[in-house]
Amino acid sequence: MSTRDHTESEAYRQEVRKAKRRKGLVIVNTGNGKGKTTAAFGVAFRARGRGMNVGILQFIKPGTARFGEILAAREAGIHVEGSGDGWTWKSKDLDESAALAIAGWARAQEYIAERKFDVLVLDEFTYAMHYDWLDTAEVIAWLQEHKPEDMHLIITGRYAPDALIEYADLVTEMTLVKHPFNDQGIRAQPGIEF
Repeated sequence: MSTRDHTESEAYRQEVRKAKRRKGLVIVNTGNGKGKTTAAFGVAFRARGRGMNVGILQFIKPGTARFGEILAAREAGIHVEGSGDGWTWKSKDLDESAALAIAGWARAQEYIAERKFDVLVLDEFTYAMHYDWLDTAEVIAWLQEHKPEDMHLIITGRYAPDALIEYADLVTEMTLVKHPFNDQGIRAQPGIEF
């Protein structure tokens, strides 16, 4: 970075600090790499540590799931709720999977409209739009009209629609470089994957 670039960058940082502008962000974690949900849970724990009210609504995992992050989140006072029937590629009834996702979105809408949480994670929500169970344009239009200005909303999952990426304030794409299952035949392990 040149001296000029550094000076301009520092001036911008100072300007932003003085403005003290804040807003509830729409954050999207997407991509084929591991870590989308893990990153969202990390923000959830950080927010809870700051005394914020935090909710996580999972669109693929069922309410009976007992993964490590779910157990720890509940112990920390984070509301975690499953609205799915397991992994879509293992579903015995995709119509039921779609119905559960639609019901999960209705539940998310209630939470958003009620201002129930300061931070709300819609985990694996992108799949509902990717599989056309929900119309992306309608989801975004509803959020634009109803999401409280100060509520942070985190959406995770592969295949985030372009319109959702455009709407979001922060988008991170997890890229798969190497994976122990694919490269070494090592199965998912407690404490790492679940």
